[in-house]
Parts: sequence; structure tokens; C-alpha cells
Amino acid sequence: MRAASTALLTALDPAARESAMHSFDDEAARRWLEYRPRPRPGVCLAELDVTARKAAHRLLATALSPSAYAQAMAIISLEEVLDRAEGWQRGRHSGDYWVAVFGDPARDDRWAWRLEGHHLSVNMTVVDGQVSPAPIFFGANPAAVRYAGRPVSRPLGVEEDLARALLDALGPAERAAAIIADDAPADIISATRGRVDAPLEPLGVPAERLGPTGRALLDQVVALYLDRLPPELALREATRLDAGPLHFAWAGPTHPGRRHYYRVQGDDLLIEYDNTTADGNHAHTVLRRPVSDFGADVLATHHHTLIHISEPTRRVV
Repeated sequence: MRAASTALLTALDPAARESAMHSFDDEAARRWLEYRPRPRPGVCLAELDVTARKAAHRLLATALSPSAYAQAMAIISLEEVLDRAEGWQRGRHSGDYWVAVFGDPARDDRWAWRLEGHHLSVNMTVVDGQVSPAPIFFGANPAAVRYAGRPVSRPLGVEEDLARALLDALGPAERAAAIIADDAPADIISATRGRVDAPLEPLGVPAERLGPTGRALLDQVVALYLDRLPPELALREATRLDAGPLHFAWAGPTHPGRRHYYRVQGDDLLIEYDNTTADGNHAHTVLRRPVSDFGADVLATHHHTLIHISEPTRRVV
């Protein structure tokens, strides 16, 4: 990430570099999270030459597994599909994605970066060489494009299918506990807040109540979202979550083609999925760590270390 972000900044002309670079201590810009088409901090990929745009894509690829990178590219390309569906009225385009770097990756021990646009937000914080990887938002509109009932494009299909398989594997009592509402919420609950200040109450069915098949499928759902990360980061995140309890909750009808929502919660884990607009053909998904988003975990360790080092040594006489 350090090499890729430095290469990106080197590839930018002075004006673009000024737009892309921000202070790490600019909390409002660094904790920005927006998956709707809005003005945002950073430099727009559409304004860059081919070399700089390629450098931005290479930086994005350091944060994602090959399968997640393919999902991200499909999400970006859907801007053109959506623009056509809307009659070319809103000017959506696949270059409307922005990259921002916080701090100087070549020199600083605290720095971060984000690549973000409509339905994509990938945030990485690096402190003392440790990567803190969240939030990661993937959306898709349309969620599915079909020909004669068969999917031509469905970037977040696995996220829906695995959760449905889990729901179908539950027994009557487990299913009743998992379904928390007959109607889905309008959007993911955590929305675009830079901080999840009031953690969501764990709802639904606890993992310990699931049978072997249900528990295995729940583990697959969690792994699917963690495996958006490169293998070494995904393994570290999975290890970090091993000790905590998990809950699975579903809202809305249970048959395909209707508006629905689910979430998985752990001690420092929040996975949300919704498909609740455009008659169930507009999906949002997010991987968040409510306590550790935007590097709060590695920053806390960094600050603790600095305080410990700066404390004078007491002499005992």
C-alpha cells in the first residue's frame, strides 16, 4: 500500500496532488463515508491521465482480494448501465470515483487512503505498518441485469444467495428468532455515519443456537465479507473475531424478488446488506468495525505506545 500510494501521488500533476492529499488529522475528511453520488474529498479519476488512473486502480487492488476487485470493477461499470436506464438524464459515469490520501505515505507513521464513489467506498488506515481495513462498502444498481430470466450481471449475488441459504437452513424456532421484522428498513442502518456512536443492539438468532449446517453457513457469510480483503488481512480479521459471539438477523419477505435486509453482528463486527429500493433490485452491503473503523484500533495502540515511551522512568531511592 505504501508503494502503491506513493506511486499514485508521484503520477499526479501538482494540482491533482493538492486535491488528493489531505492532513491525516483532518477528521472530517478522513472519516468521510458516502456511497451516494455527492461531491467528496479527493481527486476525481475522470480528471486523471491514463498513468495516474492506472496507479489509482493498482492502489485499490492492494486492499481487495481478486474476487472483490472484480466486484468493485463491476460496480463502477454499472454507472453507465444506470445512466442508460435513467435516460442519460443524470450524467452518471464510470469515472466519477475519487481517491484521497491522508498524510504522507512515504514519510509518516500514520496515514490513510480511500477510493470512493457511488456504491463503492474502500477505506484503509496504516499506523506503524499495521493496516486497519474498514469501512468497505459495495453496492449495485441495478443489483441484477437479466436476459430471459438468467443473470447477465449480478455483482453482489453471492452475498444474497449465501444469506438465503442460511435462512433456509434454520429450523422453525431459529428462523422465528432470526426474522426481526416483516418489512425491510429503507437502507442499511449504519448509513453514512463516520462513527457508529450508538452500537446497534444485536438482534436475531445467536450463533450458538444454530445447528451445524446453520453455523457453517453463517461462518461462510462472515468469511465472504472478510475475504473482500487480501488473504493476510482477511486471516487477521477472522482471528480477531474468533472469540466473540455472533448474531444473524433478517428483515422483510423471505422469497426472492422482494425487498429484504440482513445483518451479522459481533463484538467489533457489523455486516449489513439491503436490497430495498427499485423493487428489490438495488443492493447495498457494508463491512464495518464499529469500534475500530477508520483505524481507531491501530491509532489507540499507537497513542498508548507514545504515552508509555514519553513517561519518565521513576527512580526508587
